[in-house]
Amino acid sequence: MPTPYGAEFRQDVIDVARKGEAPLAQIAKDFGLSVTTLKRWIAIAERKESGTAGTVGAESAEVRELKKRNRLLEQENEILRRAAAYLARDINPKMIYPLVTDLAADGVPVAVTCRVLGFSKQGYYRWKTNPVTERDWVDAHLVNAARDIHADDPAFGYRFIADELPGKGIVAGENRVQRLCRDHGIWSVFSKKRGLNRKPGPPVHDDLVERDFTAAAPNELWLTDITEHPTAEGKLYLCAVKDVYSGRIVGYSMDSRMKSSLAVTALENAVRARRPAGTVVHSDRGSQFRSRRFVESLRHHGLTGSMGRVGACADNAAMESFFSLLQKNVLDRQRWLTRRDLRLAITTWIERTYHRRRRQRRLGKLTPIEYETINRTALTAA
Repeated sequence: MPTPYGAEFRQDVIDVARKGEAPLAQIAKDFGLSVTTLKRWIAIAERKESGTAGTVGAESAEVRELKKRNRLLEQENEILRRAAAYLARDINPKMIYPLVTDLAADGVPVAVTCRVLGFSKQGYYRWKTNPVTERDWVDAHLVNAARDIHADDPAFGYRFIADELPGKGIVAGENRVQRLCRDHGIWSVFSKKRGLNRKPGPPVHDDLVERDFTAAAPNELWLTDITEHPTAEGKLYLCAVKDVYSGRIVGYSMDSRMKSSLAVTALENAVRARRPAGTVVHSDRGSQFRSRRFVESLRHHGLTGSMGRVGACADNAAMESFFSLLQKNVLDRQRWLTRRDLRLAITTWIERTYHRRRRQRRLGKLTPIEYETINRTALTAA
């Protein structure tokens, strides 16, 4: 029975193919597909895109006008909703101009926002030309000086920093220095940082693995964890599911936010590809893996959950080793400008290099794909 590929995997493969860095035949081979399947996926995507364009082109002027009015009403509702949430925060003094910039970045015209909120465009553009006040400018210099002082001696807290500032030509009260050090995370190494001593939540599963990362057959033990990496657009989070038997990444998902849905999607992709029964899924005590959605997904697919201890990275060492390889081979190779570029690089490395080219000594110098293929017959006979 052919493998039912997920929509996320299909889109990633199509994006890689559209970059044109390799022939379609090579890309299909790297991702374990046939050329016919890859061409069909690309054709389906192009038909959907062209169909949408054709529909837009065939719209009447009346329909376009109604859509324009509806879009304007949606923009006005979004402005009022965002403004209410923005003004509800404890901000003194309340400054509404940054909200105009945020809405403009989301596609809401400045003229519409100014009209709905009742102020002139000229006032907004004057602020945009010179948004930094003299107070902010002086505070920025004070923070830079505080960082330099703290770097010279990390034991210095805000009191010592305030005493050292006059030597750098800056006069500021101790309360002001305390506020700026707190806001920018400048702490003495001996201080007890508020908010960093929170206790983790209770485990929802027992530790069924106890650092024994071995499996006699596929889908006997899976490991899962989440890693992150920054780009110029923001962080990209990867949740991966690894089969201990062959080391193969049987499911993964990427998103711009580390939500429970990220872990659930990765698990669902693994289940769709492998169709396991009674598999033990081991993770750490992250909130995503303790969430109700993830626990219900395990139960729905007949999987058994397992969790390691708090602060014990060795309890999930086999998964950490994969993330270490990913860090060295992809994440640290360059600075990534967009999440899409990093996403395609991760997908390509997993499917092309890690699965099909990187040999592992514990597998007898075979790749994960080769190891599973060679041993499938023996396991079936047994």
